[in-house]
Amino acid sequence: MNKAIEQEEQNDSLPHKELESIEVDLLLEGIYRYYGFDFRNYALPFLKRRIWNRMRTEKVTSISGLQERVLHDSSVMEKLCEDFSINVTEMFRDPSFFLSFRTKVIPFLRDCSSIKIWHAGCSTGEEVYSMAILLYEEGLYEKTRIYATDMNRTVLTYAQNGEFPLQKMQLYTKNYLAAGGTSAFSEYYTAKQKKAAFHPFLAKNIIFAEHNLAADRSFNEFHIIICRNVMIYFNKLLQNRVYNLFHESLVQSGILGLGSKEGIKFTSITNFYEEVDPFEKIYRKIQ
Repeated sequence: MNKAIEQEEQNDSLPHKELESIEVDLLLEGIYRYYGFDFRNYALPFLKRRIWNRMRTEKVTSISGLQERVLHDSSVMEKLCEDFSINVTEMFRDPSFFLSFRTKVIPFLRDCSSIKIWHAGCSTGEEVYSMAILLYEEGLYEKTRIYATDMNRTVLTYAQNGEFPLQKMQLYTKNYLAAGGTSAFSEYYTAKQKKAAFHPFLAKNIIFAEHNLAADRSFNEFHIIICRNVMIYFNKLLQNRVYNLFHESLVQSGILGLGSKEGIKFTSITNFYEEVDPFEKIYRKIQ
Protein backbone atom coordinates (compact mmCIF):
# COMPACT_ATOMS: atom_id res chain seq x y z
CA MET A 1 0.00 0.00 0.00
CA ASN A 2 1.21 3.52 -0.82
CA LYS A 3 2.77 5.13 2.28
CA ALA A 4 0.83 8.37 1.74
CA ILE A 5 -2.44 6.41 1.70
CA GLU A 6 -1.46 4.55 4.87
CA GLN A 7 -0.66 7.86 6.51
CA GLU A 8 -4.02 9.30 5.40
CA GLU A 9 -5.86 6.36 6.94
CA GLN A 10 -3.97 6.82 10.19
CA ASN A 11 -5.06 10.46 10.22
CA ASP A 12 -8.67 9.38 10.85
CA SER A 13 -7.91 9.33 14.58
CA LEU A 14 -8.55 12.55 16.51
CA PRO A 15 -4.92 13.28 17.52
CA HIS A 16 -3.78 12.82 13.93
CA LYS A 17 -6.61 15.04 12.67
CA GLU A 18 -5.47 17.79 15.02
CA LEU A 19 -1.89 17.38 13.81
CA GLU A 20 -3.08 17.39 10.22
CA SER A 21 -4.96 20.67 10.77
CA ILE A 22 -1.84 22.24 12.28
CA GLU A 23 0.24 21.07 9.31
CA VAL A 24 -2.30 22.41 6.82
CA ASP A 25 -2.34 25.79 8.58
CA LEU A 26 1.46 25.95 8.54
CA LEU A 27 1.61 24.97 4.86
CA LEU A 28 -0.91 27.63 3.83
CA GLU A 29 0.74 30.29 6.02
CA GLY A 30 4.13 29.46 4.51
CA ILE A 31 2.74 29.73 0.98
CA TYR A 32 1.16 33.08 1.80
CA ARG A 33 4.28 34.55 3.41
CA TYR A 34 6.75 33.29 0.83
CA TYR A 35 4.79 33.31 -2.44
CA GLY A 36 1.92 35.71 -1.70
CA PHE A 37 -0.81 33.22 -2.66
CA ASP A 38 -3.56 33.20 -0.05
CA PHE A 39 -5.41 29.88 0.28
CA ARG A 40 -5.96 30.21 4.02
CA ASN A 41 -9.72 30.66 3.71
CA TYR A 42 -10.45 28.03 1.12
CA ALA A 43 -12.83 25.27 2.24
CA LEU A 44 -10.80 22.78 4.31
CA PRO A 45 -12.18 19.53 2.81
CA PHE A 46 -11.33 20.80 -0.69
CA LEU A 47 -7.81 21.78 0.37
CA LYS A 48 -7.13 18.46 2.10
CA ARG A 49 -8.15 16.46 -0.97
CA ARG A 50 -5.83 18.47 -3.20
CA ILE A 51 -2.97 18.39 -0.69
CA TRP A 52 -3.13 14.61 -0.32
CA ASN A 53 -3.21 14.18 -4.09
CA ARG A 54 -0.09 16.33 -4.42
CA MET A 55 1.62 14.36 -1.60
CA ARG A 56 1.03 11.12 -3.50
CA THR A 57 2.43 12.59 -6.68
CA GLU A 58 5.48 14.05 -4.94
CA LYS A 59 5.89 10.83 -2.91
CA VAL A 60 6.08 12.49 0.48
CA THR A 61 4.50 10.97 3.58
CA SER A 62 3.48 14.07 5.54
CA ILE A 63 2.10 17.55 4.93
CA SER A 64 5.20 18.93 6.62
CA GLY A 65 7.26 17.07 4.04
CA LEU A 66 5.21 18.67 1.28
CA GLN A 67 5.70 22.08 2.89
CA GLU A 68 9.47 21.65 2.71
CA ARG A 69 9.23 20.76 -0.99
CA VAL A 70 6.91 23.68 -1.73
CA LEU A 71 9.03 26.29 0.03
CA HIS A 72 12.31 25.12 -1.49
CA ASP A 73 11.15 24.25 -5.01
CA SER A 74 9.00 26.79 -6.87
CA SER A 75 8.04 24.19 -9.49
CA VAL A 76 6.27 22.16 -6.77
CA MET A 77 4.51 25.35 -5.67
CA GLU A 78 3.30 25.92 -9.23
CA LYS A 79 1.88 22.40 -9.34
CA LEU A 80 0.13 22.82 -5.98
CA CYS A 81 -1.28 26.16 -7.13
CA GLU A 82 -2.74 24.40 -10.15
CA ASP A 83 -4.15 21.73 -7.83
CA PHE A 84 -5.95 24.46 -5.88
CA SER A 85 -7.30 26.03 -9.05
CA ILE A 86 -10.88 25.06 -9.96
CA ASN A 87 -10.98 24.08 -13.63
CA VAL A 88 -14.32 22.34 -14.12
CA THR A 89 -16.16 24.14 -16.93
CA GLU A 90 -17.77 23.78 -20.35
CA MET A 91 -19.30 25.99 -23.02
CA PHE A 92 -22.75 27.30 -22.09
CA ARG A 93 -22.49 25.39 -18.83
CA ASP A 94 -25.94 25.24 -17.23
CA PRO A 95 -27.68 26.43 -20.43
CA SER A 96 -30.66 27.76 -18.47
CA PHE A 97 -28.35 30.39 -16.92
CA PHE A 98 -27.32 31.69 -20.34
CA LEU A 99 -30.92 31.57 -21.58
CA SER A 100 -32.00 33.62 -18.57
CA PHE A 101 -29.13 36.06 -19.17
CA ARG A 102 -30.21 36.41 -22.80
CA THR A 103 -33.85 37.09 -21.98
CA LYS A 104 -33.64 38.97 -18.66
CA VAL A 105 -30.30 40.79 -18.64
CA ILE A 106 -29.62 41.67 -22.28
CA PRO A 107 -32.57 44.13 -22.41
CA PHE A 108 -30.91 46.18 -19.63
CA LEU A 109 -27.66 46.37 -21.61
CA ARG A 110 -29.03 47.68 -24.89
CA ASP A 111 -29.03 51.31 -23.78
CA CYS A 112 -25.44 51.20 -22.47
CA SER A 113 -22.93 53.08 -24.61
CA SER A 114 -20.27 50.58 -23.55
CA ILE A 115 -20.34 47.40 -21.49
CA LYS A 116 -17.68 45.99 -19.16
CA ILE A 117 -17.96 42.39 -18.00
CA TRP A 118 -15.76 40.59 -15.49
CA HIS A 119 -15.58 36.80 -15.65
CA ALA A 120 -13.87 35.99 -12.34
CA GLY A 121 -12.34 32.54 -12.01
CA CYS A 122 -12.65 31.97 -15.76
CA SER A 123 -10.61 28.75 -15.81
CA THR A 124 -9.92 27.55 -19.38
CA GLY A 125 -12.30 30.10 -20.87
CA GLU A 126 -15.21 28.09 -22.23
CA GLU A 127 -17.84 30.22 -20.48
CA VAL A 128 -16.08 33.42 -21.56
CA TYR A 129 -16.29 32.44 -25.22
CA SER A 130 -19.91 31.41 -24.62
CA MET A 131 -20.66 34.93 -23.39
CA ALA A 132 -18.86 36.43 -26.39
CA ILE A 133 -21.05 34.35 -28.74
CA LEU A 134 -24.23 35.34 -26.90
CA LEU A 135 -23.34 39.04 -27.03
CA TYR A 136 -22.41 38.77 -30.70
CA GLU A 137 -25.79 37.25 -31.52
CA GLU A 138 -27.54 40.01 -29.57
CA GLY A 139 -25.60 42.73 -31.41
CA LEU A 140 -23.76 43.95 -28.31
CA TYR A 141 -20.30 42.48 -28.66
CA GLU A 142 -18.73 45.41 -30.49
CA LYS A 143 -19.33 47.72 -27.53
CA THR A 144 -18.29 45.16 -24.89
CA ARG A 145 -15.01 44.45 -23.12
CA ILE A 146 -14.78 41.15 -21.26
CA TYR A 147 -12.13 40.86 -18.55
CA ALA A 148 -11.46 37.17 -17.93
CA THR A 149 -9.36 36.46 -14.85
CA ASP A 150 -7.98 33.48 -12.99
CA MET A 151 -5.14 32.92 -10.54
CA ASN A 152 -3.78 30.08 -12.69
CA ARG A 153 -1.60 31.35 -15.54
CA THR A 154 -1.54 27.92 -17.19
CA VAL A 155 -5.30 27.83 -17.74
CA LEU A 156 -5.25 31.47 -18.89
CA THR A 157 -2.75 30.57 -21.62
CA TYR A 158 -5.02 27.72 -22.66
CA ALA A 159 -8.02 30.07 -22.71
CA GLN A 160 -6.22 32.64 -24.84
CA ASN A 161 -5.59 30.02 -27.53
CA GLY A 162 -9.34 29.59 -28.02
CA GLU A 163 -9.00 25.91 -28.93
CA PHE A 164 -11.04 23.18 -27.27
CA PRO A 165 -11.35 19.40 -27.82
CA LEU A 166 -13.33 18.67 -30.97
CA GLN A 167 -14.95 15.67 -29.26
CA LYS A 168 -16.75 18.04 -26.88
CA MET A 169 -18.49 20.00 -29.63
CA GLN A 170 -21.51 17.71 -29.67
CA LEU A 171 -22.21 18.48 -26.00
CA TYR A 172 -21.39 22.15 -26.47
CA THR A 173 -23.75 22.36 -29.45
CA LYS A 174 -26.53 20.89 -27.33
CA ASN A 175 -25.80 23.41 -24.57
CA TYR A 176 -25.70 26.28 -27.07
CA LEU A 177 -29.10 25.44 -28.53
CA ALA A 178 -30.63 25.03 -25.06
CA ALA A 179 -29.20 28.46 -24.17
CA GLY A 180 -31.17 30.07 -27.01
CA GLY A 181 -28.48 30.05 -29.69
CA THR A 182 -29.69 31.55 -32.96
CA SER A 183 -27.16 30.15 -35.46
CA ALA A 184 -25.43 26.90 -36.27
CA PHE A 185 -22.84 26.48 -33.49
CA SER A 186 -20.33 25.09 -35.99
CA GLU A 187 -20.17 28.53 -37.62
CA TYR A 188 -18.10 29.77 -34.67
CA TYR A 189 -15.17 27.36 -35.00
CA THR A 190 -13.00 25.50 -37.48
CA ALA A 191 -12.01 21.87 -37.05
CA LYS A 192 -8.24 21.69 -36.62
CA GLN A 193 -7.00 18.12 -36.19
CA LYS A 194 -8.57 17.11 -32.86
CA LYS A 195 -9.30 20.68 -31.80
CA ALA A 196 -12.08 23.14 -32.47
CA ALA A 197 -10.41 26.52 -33.09
CA PHE A 198 -12.85 29.33 -32.36
CA HIS A 199 -12.76 32.26 -34.74
CA PRO A 200 -10.43 35.10 -33.65
CA PHE A 201 -13.16 37.77 -33.77
CA LEU A 202 -14.64 36.21 -30.62
CA ALA A 203 -11.46 36.93 -28.67
CA LYS A 204 -10.78 40.45 -29.90
CA ASN A 205 -12.70 42.08 -27.04
CA ILE A 206 -11.53 39.66 -24.33
CA ILE A 207 -8.70 40.59 -21.97
CA PHE A 208 -7.19 37.66 -20.06
CA ALA A 209 -5.31 38.49 -16.87
CA GLU A 210 -4.12 36.94 -13.60
CA HIS A 211 -6.19 37.86 -10.55
CA ASN A 212 -6.47 36.13 -7.19
CA LEU A 213 -9.87 36.62 -5.59
CA ALA A 214 -8.46 35.73 -2.17
CA ALA A 215 -5.88 38.50 -2.16
CA ASP A 216 -6.19 41.00 -5.02
CA ARG A 217 -8.28 44.16 -5.12
CA SER A 218 -10.84 45.56 -7.53
CA PHE A 219 -9.26 46.74 -10.79
CA ASN A 220 -12.17 48.36 -12.65
CA GLU A 221 -15.88 49.15 -12.58
CA PHE A 222 -18.19 46.68 -14.28
CA HIS A 223 -21.74 46.40 -15.55
CA ILE A 224 -21.68 42.60 -15.20
CA ILE A 225 -19.71 40.27 -12.95
CA ILE A 226 -19.92 36.52 -13.56
CA CYS A 227 -18.37 34.18 -10.99
CA ARG A 228 -19.95 30.76 -11.21
CA ASN A 229 -19.11 27.68 -9.15
CA VAL A 230 -16.09 29.25 -7.46
CA MET A 231 -17.51 30.42 -4.11
CA ILE A 232 -18.38 26.85 -3.10
CA TYR A 233 -14.64 26.26 -2.59
CA PHE A 234 -14.29 29.18 -0.14
CA ASN A 235 -15.17 29.36 3.54
CA LYS A 236 -17.67 31.96 4.80
CA LEU A 237 -14.98 34.53 5.63
CA LEU A 238 -13.51 34.45 2.14
CA GLN A 239 -16.94 34.35 0.51
CA ASN A 240 -17.88 37.60 2.24
CA ARG A 241 -14.56 39.14 1.27
CA VAL A 242 -15.16 38.31 -2.39
CA TYR A 243 -18.80 39.41 -2.33
CA ASN A 244 -17.69 42.79 -0.98
CA LEU A 245 -15.05 42.96 -3.71
CA PHE A 246 -17.71 42.35 -6.34
CA HIS A 247 -20.05 44.86 -4.72
CA GLU A 248 -17.51 47.67 -4.90
CA SER A 249 -16.67 46.66 -8.48
CA LEU A 250 -20.25 46.81 -9.81
CA VAL A 251 -21.89 49.97 -11.13
CA GLN A 252 -25.30 50.93 -9.77
CA SER A 253 -27.87 48.50 -11.27
CA GLY A 254 -24.99 46.19 -12.23
CA ILE A 255 -25.62 42.46 -12.55
CA LEU A 256 -24.01 39.67 -10.51
CA GLY A 257 -24.26 36.09 -11.79
CA LEU A 258 -23.38 33.12 -9.57
CA GLY A 259 -23.40 29.32 -9.78
CA SER A 260 -26.44 27.14 -9.14
CA LYS A 261 -25.25 26.13 -5.64
CA GLU A 262 -24.28 29.66 -4.64
CA GLY A 263 -26.22 32.72 -3.51
CA ILE A 264 -26.02 35.98 -1.59
CA LYS A 265 -28.51 35.14 1.16
CA PHE A 266 -26.98 35.48 4.64
CA THR A 267 -23.98 37.37 3.25
CA SER A 268 -22.87 40.93 3.97
CA ILE A 269 -24.38 42.20 0.67
CA THR A 270 -27.82 40.57 0.88
CA ASN A 271 -29.77 43.80 1.32
CA PHE A 272 -28.06 45.61 -1.53
CA TYR A 273 -29.43 43.42 -4.32
CA GLU A 274 -32.71 42.32 -5.87
CA GLU A 275 -33.27 39.03 -7.65
CA VAL A 276 -33.42 39.08 -11.43
CA ASP A 277 -33.72 35.32 -11.56
CA PRO A 278 -33.66 33.51 -8.18
CA PHE A 279 -33.37 30.09 -9.82
CA GLU A 280 -30.35 31.02 -11.95
CA LYS A 281 -28.77 33.15 -9.18
CA ILE A 282 -28.75 36.39 -11.12
CA TYR A 283 -28.93 39.58 -9.05
CA ARG A 284 -29.08 43.35 -9.66
CA LYS A 285 -27.33 45.89 -7.44
CA ILE A 286 -29.90 48.35 -6.08
CA GLN A 287 -27.82 50.40 -3.61
